[in-house]
Amino acid sequence: MGVNWKAFVNQISHYQSFILVSHIRPDCDALGSELGMAEVLRAVGKDVRIVNAHRTPPALSFLDPAGKIDVLGDSVEAEDVKADCIMILDTSAWAQLGDMGDVIRAARCDKIVVDHHVGEDDLGATMYKDYQAEATGQLVVQAADALNVPITRAMAVPVFAAIATDTGWFRFPSVTSETYRVIARLMDVGVVPSEVYGDLYERDTLGRLKLRGLILSRTASEIDGALVYTYVEKEDFAACGAEPNDTEDAINLTLAVRGTQAAVIFVGQVRGGFKLSFRSRCGLDCNEVAREFGGGGHKAAAGAFLEGSLDEVQGRVLPVVREALQKALA
Repeated sequence: MGVNWKAFVNQISHYQSFILVSHIRPDCDALGSELGMAEVLRAVGKDVRIVNAHRTPPALSFLDPAGKIDVLGDSVEAEDVKADCIMILDTSAWAQLGDMGDVIRAARCDKIVVDHHVGEDDLGATMYKDYQAEATGQLVVQAADALNVPITRAMAVPVFAAIATDTGWFRFPSVTSETYRVIARLMDVGVVPSEVYGDLYERDTLGRLKLRGLILSRTASEIDGALVYTYVEKEDFAACGAEPNDTEDAINLTLAVRGTQAAVIFVGQVRGGFKLSFRSRCGLDCNEVAREFGGGGHKAAAGAFLEGSLDEVQGRVLPVVREALQKALA
């Protein structure tokens, strides 16, 4: 089902000030949706502030050149995060909110979720979700239309980046003809895809390249090549001169191997434990697998987090993935 935009517009009308929030380790869909939605809300006279638990990755700073996004504990403290409404974009899970989760729990204001992921927790919020949407950025465009807000270039660039990256640059099955119609609208107001692509993928550091090489060198396969997996330990970032966000999209590189039906990457976190990312191009439901470990996402792509050493985490995760994939391929 799509979003009830009439109800969304009605609810928005009751608030003057908004705090926009997204998930930890923000990617393009998180940041692009926040920045795009902020412009939409400002266009209808609302006061808007974006506050995230994690800093914007340096590689994505081009989305926010004016530095409008605040960071909890850095440019803003928890007691100063106040508004009539908190809007959570691109996630519906407490675990994905990091330290902002505590702020949201303590806040006495109303909460709204705008998201396209299947899994969800009870965030005490009104949910505006469309599981079929290819990106939360797509929902931002729909919100603008519902509020009769014309798309501007300031909205269009971050929203384009959100949609382009969450569709694997338009190569994932989630892409529809409507995706391209929206992209055409964004281009009509000034988005230049080649420039956004250059900012995203043609500004690599040497450290990022070295890390990618390490990730690829560790790739292993099972089930006659149907399952591939690899890993990064937290010490590898310093050793390569890379940043944690340099693993973004790395898992998709493994899907380029002929015969691959599912992929997993284990990414060591600075605070300990491992972020898990799952991908599928068959009947295996990544969302269901991720939910086994407290995560979630989509059927074709999902994530989770587990405490423990690499051996411990792989020992818990890989048997579940193997069983799920073998059932899907049977």
